[in-house]
Amino acid sequence: MQLDTRAQTLLKALVERYIADGQPVGSRALSKISGLDLSPATIRNIMADLEELGYVASPHTSAGRVPTPRGYRIFVDTLLTVQPMDERAVESRLRAPSQPPQKLIANAAQMLSSLSQFAGVVMSPRRESVFRQIEFLRLGEKRILLVIVAPGGDVQNRLLLTDVDYTPSQLQQSANFINQHYSGLAFDEVRTRMQGELRQLRDDMGRLMQAAVEAGSEAMADTGDDMVISGERNLLSVSDLSSNMTSLRQMFDMFEQKTGLMQLLDVSSKASGVQIFIGGESTLVPLDEMSVVTAPYQANGRIVGTLGVIGPTRMAYERVIPIVDITSRLLSNALSQGS
Repeated sequence: MQLDTRAQTLLKALVERYIADGQPVGSRALSKISGLDLSPATIRNIMADLEELGYVASPHTSAGRVPTPRGYRIFVDTLLTVQPMDERAVESRLRAPSQPPQKLIANAAQMLSSLSQFAGVVMSPRRESVFRQIEFLRLGEKRILLVIVAPGGDVQNRLLLTDVDYTPSQLQQSANFINQHYSGLAFDEVRTRMQGELRQLRDDMGRLMQAAVEAGSEAMADTGDDMVISGERNLLSVSDLSSNMTSLRQMFDMFEQKTGLMQLLDVSSKASGVQIFIGGESTLVPLDEMSVVTAPYQANGRIVGTLGVIGPTRMAYERVIPIVDITSRLLSNALSQGS
């Protein structure tokens, strides 16, 4: 339902005041801070309408009202005035020269945390399963080291235990066949193509190549640290999140298990720009009192991951949104320059 101008102004004033001090906001306070020339009775009537629509709620212990998840949603989508932020003040933290990607990602998580005073999270880039070349090294009887070289020069090693004791010439022949026919492809694509192309080779050679493709696919998919989180302890000082032991346990379960957080960041990577997930509204956020502000980041024009700030629902969105937006752009630039 479309709110009229007076209702929007009062809802905006209520949310901003509640974010600032965490106390339910009464009609008398709204009369002073909204700038509207309305009688207390009119304000009470409008607030009753907003409560009926589900944008505000009345705690049992107070005559004032607090925003609901639905109220926060309309606030961040239509009423929020984002504060500009000087990008130059923070860009030195994410300069590319001589910094490997993982260091830039760790710096970005720390920057999100220190600027917001909440927790910063960066989902690491998904490693592509494309390879430039492979090598087989015979380590002993039926023991082979598979060496995989990625297009960027990264090297992954995997130990293969085989049923057949391959000779060095057989290993060289198999590596040459794979490199000649499949270099530059993803292992999943190689697996599909191989099924029809290996009949020309001996069965045991084909088995070796298939084992190499399976091991290579696993090696390239194994990214190690799938996300970097910084500043979780900041959330212990946020009373909205730490005052309830059950909520506290759920919050740190989320950090430890990471699965739900990965799902949320993955959803965010499929959208453009800043996304806001509000607890109590989004099933991806485990706590009603928690919000996550995210944005995807790129490398050379392609989205490779997501970053964000995890904090209370009662956060200063007008300040956190530009922090996330600017960090996303700076990390994108740094990764693109460094690649």
